[in-house]
Amino acid sequence: MAADIIERIHDLDRFGAVLGLERLRELMRRLGDPQNELKCIHIAGTNGKGSVCRFIEKGLAGCGYSVGLYISPYIEVFNERIQCGGRYITDEELEEYGGRVLGEMKAMTDEGLASPTEFEAVMAIAFLFFAAKQPDFVVLETGLGGIGDATNIIRNPLACAITTISFDHKDVLGDTLEEIAANKAGIIKDGAPVITNVKDHEPAAVIARKAYVEGCRLVDVSRIRARVDRETPVSQQVSMMLWETDYSEIEISLVGEHQAENLKTALAVIEVLRKERIVRIERAALYEGLRQAVQPGRFEVVAGRGRWTGEEDTGSAVILDGAHNEAGAAALKETMNRLFAGERILLILGILRDKEVDAMLNQMTQITGMIVAAAPDNPRKLNADDLADRLRSRGIAPIAVARTPEECVRIARKRKPEYDAVLFAGSLYLIGAVRRLFRDGARTE
Repeated sequence: MAADIIERIHDLDRFGAVLGLERLRELMRRLGDPQNELKCIHIAGTNGKGSVCRFIEKGLAGCGYSVGLYISPYIEVFNERIQCGGRYITDEELEEYGGRVLGEMKAMTDEGLASPTEFEAVMAIAFLFFAAKQPDFVVLETGLGGIGDATNIIRNPLACAITTISFDHKDVLGDTLEEIAANKAGIIKDGAPVITNVKDHEPAAVIARKAYVEGCRLVDVSRIRARVDRETPVSQQVSMMLWETDYSEIEISLVGEHQAENLKTALAVIEVLRKERIVRIERAALYEGLRQAVQPGRFEVVAGRGRWTGEEDTGSAVILDGAHNEAGAAALKETMNRLFAGERILLILGILRDKEVDAMLNQMTQITGMIVAAAPDNPRKLNADDLADRLRSRGIAPIAVARTPEECVRIARKRKPEYDAVLFAGSLYLIGAVRRLFRDGARTE
């Protein structure tokens, strides 16, 4: 059963997020190195890489290409992580390829070799799946860092992109932006074009040096302006000039200035592939594909205000945003303060304790002082009571304390008429659980 495969994969979490490729290289060798058959586009960065992956996937799909997509983490179901042609890997496929992977892993440990980790097992399943489907392209999102990330086992990517560099996972990636950039720049391979949208000079210089050493053409789009012409909470129109190509009035369903930046990075990747005659682009088809790109749980309006505005689903807006680090919280603050300026906002917030909690709170508390202290459903959670204490130390008395996602939704439904918008934010573990409850219409009374 697929559920048994998933449980066995999750059980590998006891090995932790151990970076390094030796275990995975051995596992993939035993599986026939299916990753070497694929044409991959590799995306790293602190924030925005998931959205960049979605834009590239949908943009190329709109132009008639079949595209595989590997993302991390998932929001609601495990199968989201591995997709091809816009559909998730099925339970039957997961059982088939997962069984092969776990069988080879057992053979490795029986021989006294180190066991691959959970992330490495999922990566191996994905490569088997993609090799069987043979899409025209595979878009890979790194999980943690770059140099030792499981996705980095690929040899010859068509292009590498680095979206942003900011602080996250400092215990693993480093205490400075330069150290973090060096780790993420580990995806850069010999001769592959490198597209980067890193604005800070020091980490950008680290990436440029790595590209030079590897003999790669560096395409830096950080100074190119992506102009937002029109914006609502569910869409925006963006225009930019990428070198001699005019990309004007692109309608996208992801909002916020940071998403305009992510669109720019994705378009730069596609433009590089076009110039190298790897892809052929038809403008109307590309635009339609880009419009269809969505990121569940990233400034996603799931209810209210006509969703914007069809006048049927009226009432307070309910928004989900997995802003799980300082940079993500800052982007969320800017978007909320722009789109909901002067409005009454209730923030239901849950954070993992290994994040930069105080730095995140510095941003989140600039959105509203009306906050429910919540907790994600994850062993790494910051307890709701501890979060409430941190808020009180800042002079903010929490509206309520919610210890489960069901309690969060119950409070939101009860309080919603008092506010113009209810915002769930923080850990994606909280966002995924809340999203399921809203989608299924689950009773929480």
